[in-house]
Formats: sequence, C-alpha cells, structure tokens
Amino acid sequence: MGALEIFFFPVMAHGHMIPVLDMAKLFAFRGVHSTIITTPLNAHAFAKGVEKTNDLGFHMSLEILEFPKVEGLPEDCENADQIADSALLPAFFAATRMLRDQLEQLLQERRPNCLVCDMFFPWAVDLAAGLNIPTLVFHGSGFFASCAGEQMRLQRPYKGLKNDSDEFVLPNLPHKVKFCLSQIPLHERTEENSVFAKTLIEAKESELRSLGVVVNSFYELEPDYADHYRNVLKRKAWHIGPVSLCNRSFEEKAQRGKRAAISEDECLKWLDSKSVNSVVYVCFGSISKFPSKQLHEIAVGLEASEQQFIWVVRRTGDEEIEDWMPEGFEERTKGRGLMIRGWAPQVMILDHEAVGGFVTHCGWNSTLEGIAAGVPMVTWPSFAEQFYNEKLITDVLRIGVAVGAKEWVVGTGGGNVKRDAVEKAVRSIIVGEEAEERRNKCKGLKEMARKAIEEGGSSHSDLSALIQELSSYSS
Repeated sequence: MGALEIFFFPVMAHGHMIPVLDMAKLFAFRGVHSTIITTPLNAHAFAKGVEKTNDLGFHMSLEILEFPKVEGLPEDCENADQIADSALLPAFFAATRMLRDQLEQLLQERRPNCLVCDMFFPWAVDLAAGLNIPTLVFHGSGFFASCAGEQMRLQRPYKGLKNDSDEFVLPNLPHKVKFCLSQIPLHERTEENSVFAKTLIEAKESELRSLGVVVNSFYELEPDYADHYRNVLKRKAWHIGPVSLCNRSFEEKAQRGKRAAISEDECLKWLDSKSVNSVVYVCFGSISKFPSKQLHEIAVGLEASEQQFIWVVRRTGDEEIEDWMPEGFEERTKGRGLMIRGWAPQVMILDHEAVGGFVTHCGWNSTLEGIAAGVPMVTWPSFAEQFYNEKLITDVLRIGVAVGAKEWVVGTGGGNVKRDAVEKAVRSIIVGEEAEERRNKCKGLKEMARKAIEEGGSSHSDLSALIQELSSYSS
C-alpha cells in the first residue's frame, strides 16, 4: 500500500485555516500526502506553507474549488473575516454549502484515505460517507470548551434566570465553573432557529457519524477534560497539538497567517530593546471588533498602567481617522508602546523573551499559542467558545486574570470594559507576586507542550495512533 492521502477542508476563516495548515504539515512530516481544499481567494494563505513543506521533501498540495456567487454576499467575499455585518453570515454559509457538487467530484476522482472536515461543514461528513471515505471532524477548540459546550446544551442550567448578571454553575464537569446569563449565546438562550444555530446542531450530529474528532490540544493541558470527553461523553478524539509548534524557524513564525502589517526586523528590533517579561502584547484576533468608545478606554487604561505594550489594532475598513485615540497618545507612549495596524506576526511576538503578558480575546488558537509560549494572559472574550476558554485560563489552569467582559456578542460590541479595569488587569499580569506565580505555571505548561509533540510525547503518540488507524481502514 502507498502513502496515505488525507484531504483537509477548513472553513474559510483564518482562525480555522491557520491551524489546519499546521495540522496538514504535521501529517505530511509523518509521511502522509496532505491536500488542502480551499477557494481561489484563500489559496494564497496556504501557498507558502505548501511550497516550503514540499521543498523539505514531504508531500503537500492544494485543490481549489470555485466559490459560488450568492445574492446578498459582496463580490469577492470568500472569507468569514471579510464579513463586517453578522447578518451576512447566513449567506456566507449558504455559499459554502453550494460547494457540495465540486467536493463530491473531487473526492470521486481522487479517493483519499480520509477527509478532515471543518465542524461548519457537517454536510461534508455525510457526502464522504456516501463515497465510503472515512471522515474526521475539526472543531478549532479544545477539550474543555467541547465538554462545557455539550453540558450547557444538554443541561441548560440557566433556565429560569432572568437578569443578565444572574450566575449559575455549569454542572457535571470536573471543576466548579461559574457563568452569568449574558455570557451565553443568544441563540442558545432563546433556542432560535437561525442558520447558525441549525449549523451547530448539525455539526454535533455529524460528529457522531464520523470516525471522531481531531483536537488541537495536548493531554497534559486539560487531562480531566480529555478524559471526560472520551469516557463520559463517549466521543472518540485524538489530541495532536499544539499544532503551531510545527513552525520551528523564524521565517515560519513570522509568515504564519496573513502578510504582517509590520516588518519582522522592525518588530524584533523593538522587542530586543526591552527587558525580559516587560512587554504586554494586546491582540483580539481576526474577527473581534470594538466600538470607538471601547478602543478609547483601552488606550487610556494601557497608558495609565505604565507598562510597555504592543497593541494590534484591527483595521475596520478604509477609514484612516482614528477619532477614538486620546489626543497625544502615541507621542506620550512613544518608545513604551508599539502600535500595529493590521495583521501581526503573533507567534513570533509571543515567543520573544521580552513579552510577559498577553491581552487576548481567548480564541483557541491565541490561547494555545500563549500557553505554548509560556505567557500569562488577560482574558477578554466576546463570542463563540471564548467564554469557555476564559474559564479554562482563569479558573482551571489559573494562568490569567479576567478583565471583566460579560457580554456574548458578535461584531462591534463588548464596549463595556472601563479604563480602570484595563489598567488593573494589565499591571497585575506583569507586576507582583501573583504575576510571578502565574509566570512559573506558564513556564511549566510551555515545557509540557514542547514535550507533547516530541517523539514519545502525548500528542506525537496520539498522531501515530491516528495514522495507524487510518492505515488499517485503508488496507
């Protein structure tokens, strides 16, 4: 039998595309022919990684599906990160469903040994099953969030609560974890029948019809929840992360994701001038977007904290006027603060010894990248599974402090955190005994993460077991 061929089909959003590229590289490094399926305007995000992997003597390729035109969706909108208005998400997902015929033709022609498909493509699981092609599902989140989300869906412990500030404990988990009502997605609270809500339900159902779930995590990070997911929820899963650690070279770290809005040399020169653990890195991912009043509060809080910082401000359009910025802010913080307007080389920054704290939206990629770099976090979740990830960071691992965000909201929102809370959280992650304790815990987790992906480590072994199982299906 020849080498296994596995197809990877991520949803068109950088938060899923980036880890899937890393995952595909990991499989390729183990002798698998990895093929990533995407659309024309997303192909550039994978091209360099595919080329570099092939240059090293491994096998990776790209397959391109034409993105359908859908009424209501802007021309050339092939990525969820481009969608400024969440009301357009149903049209975007409708377009992805229209990729079905192209995918079916590709699978029939190539007959891969397995399809790793995104949780947002539940229809692809059944399509592949009809062709006798085994499937694995990729969530883009860790074990804790999967367990907490499933318990929330099954138990609905918030029923009967009326005020957004009302608190409840999420039952049947290894740790006592509290939430307030406003942190629950509105589509769950109201049991609405939206396209997004239906997609999530279909995703859960299709997962049970697949071989199982491939998880970007490592056992030592969340052992109670890896066990809970498998033994209590009875789900089959393989942990193979942190997948970002497959990027060993400086070039790979610097060029991961989109083209950076700052040169690597300029960024490194600034960081090299700072002392160890003295810089706070502030970044809220590729989708979260704050209103002007919240950006103003962040700026004032950062300045008042008296800490050195790198702040990544996401461009929200063509507007150049930053009316939210306090007058003279950049002049007063010159040398102490570095503003990056656009995409930042996040892994490269987090891995630098000068970075001692990370203000994050708690997306799973950012959470895991912070952990793999050994950096404590200030948690500022907005939507998706981010509030679950916050609880893992603050309540279970105890390596971060919450800034106090309480509202689940997609798009422009989450503007209720005041400058004093920003100042206090930023200072507490860098200065004091508790900061040092968190830093020491983070160093231990960083070491565990690296050992997990090395030969004999938990993630390396799980990936071996998965490849062996797929080989047995093929033979």
